[in-house]
Amino acid sequence: MVNQVKKIVIFTPTMTRRGAAAKLTEMRTTAPAAPGPRPVNDPAGPHYVLNGRPTAAPPLPAGLYLVATPIGNLRDVTVRALEVLAAADLIACEDTRVTRKLLDRYGITSPLSSYHEHNAAQARPRLLARLGEGAAIALVSDAGTPLVSDPGYKLVREARASGASVTAVPGASAVLAAVTLSGLPSDRFFFEGFLPAKETARRARIAELKRIPATLILFETGARIAGSLADLAAGFGAREAALCRELTKLHEEVRRGDLTTLAREAAQASEPRGEMVIVVASPEPQAEVTAVDLDSLLRQALGRVSLKEAVAEVAAVTGASRREVYQRALALDKERGHGG
Repeated sequence: MVNQVKKIVIFTPTMTRRGAAAKLTEMRTTAPAAPGPRPVNDPAGPHYVLNGRPTAAPPLPAGLYLVATPIGNLRDVTVRALEVLAAADLIACEDTRVTRKLLDRYGITSPLSSYHEHNAAQARPRLLARLGEGAAIALVSDAGTPLVSDPGYKLVREARASGASVTAVPGASAVLAAVTLSGLPSDRFFFEGFLPAKETARRARIAELKRIPATLILFETGARIAGSLADLAAGFGAREAALCRELTKLHEEVRRGDLTTLAREAAQASEPRGEMVIVVASPEPQAEVTAVDLDSLLRQALGRVSLKEAVAEVAAVTGASRREVYQRALALDKERGHGG
């Protein structure tokens, strides 16, 4: 250990004011700086740069902070988000290269750590350990609000279980931006996220979504947009929809029309880049199907196709739940003497 030598200034009646000032200057230069809060404009401490001015970030209590980041335009970040990102001991993010662009834009130097679906099982215990040590950790996604179509919910659940504080720092969301721009009813909507990549699974999921009585919101990539729109048109018919691309960016585009038209245009166009949001109108309300109607339709279908096919057909036509239709089909099939 290196011993530090402290200088003591003894003021005497004969010491001049200039001499005392010189001694004080020497003491300030050689003595260790006393601990204390950094000046507001000191760029050496946790800070962010806004409109060219360095601004100190307030101290951040320990805990996990869910910070929404811009979905395209970097100016859409909130001041609170900048404060949290600047003061955090660590920022957990999907892709450090993407998050670094945001931090560089606002002069933030907080350390980054990768946390995504491929390494979450290994990275999560390390993050929880840091939280247990009293760290302040910010969780962000590449764009928008974390936990939407990413594995962050598992970290939140385990952080809460361990007793750590969890705080939301809300902001940009592609889901809300798309539904408001679409011009479709926004009083009730259902967020599906990405449809399955494989065609068979995608069509099966679209069949399940068909009768949901709400505006549907889906994410899709440029490479799969034509196939998904074609399957949606085949499954939903010419339902009103909107395709939102490059939201908040310079070349933002919202194409509105029925699914059939949008699918045809996508098939003829070159493959677009980036991720898009598809917004689809809810189905037209149907008259309630009575038990007599259901039985009648099932008897007709069972006379032509297998039980499984009859259930799928009647459920699609009536909008009744597949479980309800299946139970009635089993009962009718037994009545016909086919057993269980």
